[in-house]
Amino acid sequence: MENQIKDKWNEIITYLRDEYLINGVLFRTWIEPLEVISYADHTLIIAIDETKQGDILNLIDKKYKIPLQVAIEVKTNEQVDIIFRYKSEIEKKGVSSYNKEEILEEKYPFLKSGHSFESFVVSSSNNIAYAAAVAVAENPNGQTYNPLFLYSGPGLGKTHLMHSIARYIIENHPNYTVTYTTSEDFMNSVVEAIRTNKQKGDTAATANLRKKYRNVDVLLIDDIQFIIGKESTQIEFFNTFEALYQSGKQLVISSDKPPSEMEQLDVRYRSRFNSGMPIDIQPPDYETSMAILRNKQEKSDIHLDDTILSYIATNIKSNIRDLEGAYNKIILYAKLTNPNQKITLDIAEKALKDFISPNEKIMITAEYIIEIVADHFNLEKEALLSEKKTQNLALPRQICMYLCNELTNLTQKEIAAKLKRKNHTTVIHAINKINEDMIVDKELEEKIQVLKKKLNS
Repeated sequence: MENQIKDKWNEIITYLRDEYLINGVLFRTWIEPLEVISYADHTLIIAIDETKQGDILNLIDKKYKIPLQVAIEVKTNEQVDIIFRYKSEIEKKGVSSYNKEEILEEKYPFLKSGHSFESFVVSSSNNIAYAAAVAVAENPNGQTYNPLFLYSGPGLGKTHLMHSIARYIIENHPNYTVTYTTSEDFMNSVVEAIRTNKQKGDTAATANLRKKYRNVDVLLIDDIQFIIGKESTQIEFFNTFEALYQSGKQLVISSDKPPSEMEQLDVRYRSRFNSGMPIDIQPPDYETSMAILRNKQEKSDIHLDDTILSYIATNIKSNIRDLEGAYNKIILYAKLTNPNQKITLDIAEKALKDFISPNEKIMITAEYIIEIVADHFNLEKEALLSEKKTQNLALPRQICMYLCNELTNLTQKEIAAKLKRKNHTTVIHAINKINEDMIVDKELEEKIQVLKKKLNS
């Protein structure tokens, strides 16, 4: 297919020029220098030569991606997705680096987490969930367990299994269309569609939303509990669920509780969820915790004795996330306090003296809030603390200040210092703006609630 596109490239861009009335200067500047780099999994990598075209990746992507997809389909009878990259970036990394895995990660960003069945530690606490997930991944025809409903407390592997199912199907059943989403993303899509419909006076946005989620073979939705009780989102999801279910498409759902305990869930859908395969995942036992920690240690250049791993496994019984957090805290503490000494059990105990306190409520700090918000918005923590004022940083940074004010005892001056702002007036502005915006922006209000739940989980 790559060769076919390359052979017909002149025909493709000529069709693009004529069909979309691109004038000569724009065509020679923006379109002619484009270069086909590679093709895999129906995704085409196209290079932009910034020495000739300038810093125009976002413009090209927004203005010409869809027209170019149309032109390719007209000339080759193939539907493709397109990813634009600067030529210098490709040359720096090497063309060979844009292999099938990277293209898949571009097309399915959640795959970047690295979650797979191979990296999942199987034990008596999760072996039934694992076996069911593998069965669905191997036979994603909606006939095995449908829906597969995984439930557990936070940090016990639901998302790992969801990603593993999707990854396996994408890699081994390329003819299946797979869509993975979180309940928050689904809810945001519904809210945005409703808003767009009102602005334009039609229902095209809702039609596009339904096309995205219903024209699939496999739909995976994570943390379904966050949309239960949200009327418009809940109705849209259940209509989507029904359309896919009746068509024999595979559904995989995760939640923090079983269907029977979802009091706000319509009894019809409680019955639907229960009719498939609801499976709970329990906290890891000692042996599983040790296996998880040893698996993590294999990827680390610092070795911890088994006595230290045993100390972690014995005292951290809540979830996998806390296990890994305790491990990371010991490493960091040792680097900061005893950089040239062997890590001993005494050092580990000191590192975790505030971490291992089962009878105390989790203490929410500014640092913790910054970490969770950065992870939620897929940002580097350093970016939130920088002086950059780009649009993708402004809102998360304001949310950090708002949550610090809401959930900690810090003064506004102290919050400003934690966020590396020059004075506390920035914090006051952020708090007031978030409070005002939440009154009219329900999407923002939901986002704040989701973050609060993450911080308290």
